[in-house]
Amino acid sequence: MEYVNECVTSMHSCQASERCVNTVGSFVCERTVTCPAGFQLRNQVCEDIDECMVRSHNCGQRFECENTEGSFLCNPKQRCLTGFTQDSHGNCIDINECSSLSDPCSAGFHCINTVGSYTCQRKVIMCSQGYHSSPDGTRCIDVDECQTGNHGCGEGQICHNLPGSYRCECQTGYLYDALRQICSDVNECWSYPGRLCAQTCENSPGSYQCSCTAGFSLAFDGKNCEDLNECDSSPCGQECANIYGSYQCYCRQGFYLKEDGHTCEDIDECSQSIGNLCVFQCVNIPGSYQCACPPNGYTMSTTGHTCRDIDECTTGVHNCSTEQTCSNVQGGYRCLSFSCPPYYRKVSDTRCERSGCPANSVDCQTSPLRITYYQLSFQINIVIPTQIFRIGPSPAYRGDNIAISITHGNEENYFSTRKLNSFTGAVYLQRQVRQPRDFLIDVEMKLLRQGAFTTFLARIYVFITSNTL
Repeated sequence: MEYVNECVTSMHSCQASERCVNTVGSFVCERTVTCPAGFQLRNQVCEDIDECMVRSHNCGQRFECENTEGSFLCNPKQRCLTGFTQDSHGNCIDINECSSLSDPCSAGFHCINTVGSYTCQRKVIMCSQGYHSSPDGTRCIDVDECQTGNHGCGEGQICHNLPGSYRCECQTGYLYDALRQICSDVNECWSYPGRLCAQTCENSPGSYQCSCTAGFSLAFDGKNCEDLNECDSSPCGQECANIYGSYQCYCRQGFYLKEDGHTCEDIDECSQSIGNLCVFQCVNIPGSYQCACPPNGYTMSTTGHTCRDIDECTTGVHNCSTEQTCSNVQGGYRCLSFSCPPYYRKVSDTRCERSGCPANSVDCQTSPLRITYYQLSFQINIVIPTQIFRIGPSPAYRGDNIAISITHGNEENYFSTRKLNSFTGAVYLQRQVRQPRDFLIDVEMKLLRQGAFTTFLARIYVFITSNTL
């Protein structure tokens, strides 16, 4: 058998970073390890070389060796002061900060190196009066005396800077006084009377102000005066009328303006009126009045001043029974019973006639042939005496003669009778009735006709009511 070395014959498959190792019948590819400077290969691993220990460094006698990863440092045994640096031989040499530092000095200064340090010295540039050197010292710039306050302008003057100088001028509203060398205030109100302000001109330092009298406000232009609408601030109790330069308070109907010129007071029409505003009662209300009627029996008329009687009988608001007759009176009503006594029959709502008497009853035979009911209503202010009722036969015949009298209801003698002629009689109210009152009087009429007497009875309800409202 012939031995083949694959590594020599290049029949192996090792990579470029591997080396071929021939073995019996084959080969092995081993990784090739290359260590950088400062390292050495040991067991296929790169380890740091301690140059200080193996003494492969080049540090001088004034330096100490300090091993680092892959290298070493030479540290001087003696340190240098600030401003110095150490050369390779351990000597301390001065650092030139002027060349090694970037802009060691500010603008306007130049750098001067010294042993162990440096100094900054201002660049010297000569400028004329009114100028000073620029911050970098390269040029002269103007001094603004107005801004720095190094000027001689007095009160009322304005400082204007000029190249290398300044100028003093008087402010608006001032004039230069050459004698006193100051700026004096101009009184514009005296200098231009009546031309600056519409009403009042007030001088002020360097200017003037316009003002307005009471009732006016200064317009937007600061010169003219506009009428002030005082009514906007509601100075009046009720109504306000603005007038030029002032205002006037006035009151609504039913009120009057008090002496203060602002407050309105209610007028009591009920107590201050001449004559009667209301027939019954006047009720004062704010700004007016109202008429009132009695609580019962009346309603207010359409005029609002008089009261109209309510006819309870017609409206049906009475409480009379079905057997009674409702009779309306001023301010109320009466429930009347028109009943007929025994031996009488009812021939109408207000009339009873005798229907027959027992043969032995003299009283019945002499009683009135007819009883008639009447209703009369008068007011308490009726003129006295006054005729209130007439009575007589109907029809009347020649030769008739009557006699009348009040048989009942005139105990206080308020009424009287009078014969007007042979067939007519009358009833009079002869006494004043001071307050509302009701009467029921019986008026008897005896008729003599053809030698025989016949009696008739009038039952009269007399209602005396209060005055018409």
